[in-house]
Amino acid sequence: MNASRTARERARAELTREIKEEARRQLAASGAQGLSLRAVSRALGMVSSALYRYFPSRDELLTALIVDAYDAVGERAEKADRQAAEDGPRARWRAVCGALRDWAVEHPHEYALIYGSPVPGYAAPEDTIAPATRFPFVLMGIAQDAARAGHLDVRAPEPAPGLAGQLRTITEAAAPDVPPVAMARLAALWSQLTGLISFELFGQFANTLDPADDFFAYTVDRMADDLGLPA
Repeated sequence: MNASRTARERARAELTREIKEEARRQLAASGAQGLSLRAVSRALGMVSSALYRYFPSRDELLTALIVDAYDAVGERAEKADRQAAEDGPRARWRAVCGALRDWAVEHPHEYALIYGSPVPGYAAPEDTIAPATRFPFVLMGIAQDAARAGHLDVRAPEPAPGLAGQLRTITEAAAPDVPPVAMARLAALWSQLTGLISFELFGQFANTLDPADDFFAYTVDRMADDLGLPA
């Protein structure tokens, strides 16, 4: 009985993987808005009713792809941070930012799915929240360690009360030693990083800063300067 159940579980896991791989191919061809369960089932030689037993709706399949993408980004960043841990906060910052860029270049359509325009008609469920925080938590971990060592630049006007409350919620949950002004700066840099990568991926640097390797490295270092990370 146990062996039979294990075999069924393996078969289900393999077919789930194939469904998601085909869905990723559709993302590349048609974008998230064009993702269709019927098209996925046709490509895999399945009847639609069989696929619905795995993913009852397009939104559930999208959620699975989004969770996978966030987890892949988080895993890549966490590994890069561990590998640079002995080299100081600036090296960690460079490594983690570079890990996001490398993953995005390898998976541009999945990057667009999680950091691009919202998919019309899709509302992300709570299942996506924890995976989505993995990458920014790595950045906040770098800031937390730098704050404890006295390396964060906190010279800035105090944020307005509403923003200060939002920032306190973030710091209390993830980086209690990071002052609100530094957390505001980190949030701005996180936005800048994802925008910088999006510009490169989607051709906004064509005929100007493309290839963008040197510009990316320069900008990531200026971000580290903005945080006050030691050279």
